[in-house]
Amino acid sequence: MIVGILKEIKAEENRVSMTPAGVEVMKQKGHSVLIEKEAGSKSGFKDGDYLRAGAEIISTPQEIYERSEMVMHVKEPLESEYNLLREGQILFTYLHLAASKDLTKALMESRSVNIAYETIQKDDDSLPLLTPMSEVAGRMAIQQGAKYLEMAQGGQGILLGGVPGVDPGMVVIIGGGIVGINAAKMACGLGAKVYVLDMSLDRLRYLSDVMPSNCFPLMSSPAAIRDLAKRADVIVGAVLIPGAKAPKLITRDMLKTMKKGSVIVDVAIDQGGCFETSKPTTHTDPIYIVDGIVHYCVANMPGAVAKTSTIALTNATLPYAVEIACKGWKEAMKENAEIRLGANVVHGKITYRAVADTFGFEYTQIDEML
Repeated sequence: MIVGILKEIKAEENRVSMTPAGVEVMKQKGHSVLIEKEAGSKSGFKDGDYLRAGAEIISTPQEIYERSEMVMHVKEPLESEYNLLREGQILFTYLHLAASKDLTKALMESRSVNIAYETIQKDDDSLPLLTPMSEVAGRMAIQQGAKYLEMAQGGQGILLGGVPGVDPGMVVIIGGGIVGINAAKMACGLGAKVYVLDMSLDRLRYLSDVMPSNCFPLMSSPAAIRDLAKRADVIVGAVLIPGAKAPKLITRDMLKTMKKGSVIVDVAIDQGGCFETSKPTTHTDPIYIVDGIVHYCVANMPGAVAKTSTIALTNATLPYAVEIACKGWKEAMKENAEIRLGANVVHGKITYRAVADTFGFEYTQIDEML
């Protein structure tokens, strides 16, 4: 199969979907790899590195789309790419379709085969291709929260870890999954007082066993969120419903009860955000203030640490990309239920129920198309 690796064009997205080491593996499996010129430069990988691994350097995204049977991105296609996708072509990337009706309709119109990183799912309900970026984003959420608590950044002037004789800051993390536990590790390591909210008792028991004594796992409820929001210095939104739009857990009215200069970090912004006042921001312009509360809602947080993120992402995605390339999408989905769950839009039909339900579109089981 001819696999195309595109240069990211989303604002300040510095990652690339495959490292030179990944290209070498693809070549060993008998596949050709086309990579757009300078696609890996911001992640620390030069065109020469890709050439030595066996890739062909391509000057334009148009040629990548024209020649490739499968194209790989990190982020979803932007409007300038919609008409480049063709019928039957495989697109393998993060899609987050529940956050964009326009993108969903464009993929349907292209009749391409769209496999989303974020909905590939194992039997234990884990999301193997979302996990590495969730690990990065969870850790970054605390770094950013701590930074924007500084008065020069618009915050209230709190040091999360405190100092001897001074109370540490309070961090509330809504969601105890991969993002949540990584955020909690960082916040606890700084010395903050950390509350992690989740709706699974099993998860709360696990967190209680593995987290340090300054972490307090609590059952999530609207009442608990309202109470903790009043006292929090940083709130991290770390909820995820695979493939679906995130629920709004912090309302505009709740902002008025919070301490002025506190910070909310919405890691769920790719899925529409879990705070009512959230809107996507960029690394260049990462924050805005509503009712005195600093909002950090960067939609591609791991792009700020592109080298770490790119290596971690390739480690996770490469086995699936190789399987799709070796077997073709139909056989790969027939033989691997994890890849089958990645099917979001195939030949003009929505094949992931949460996406169809979000927009009120017709849902088609992927099994019917295999």
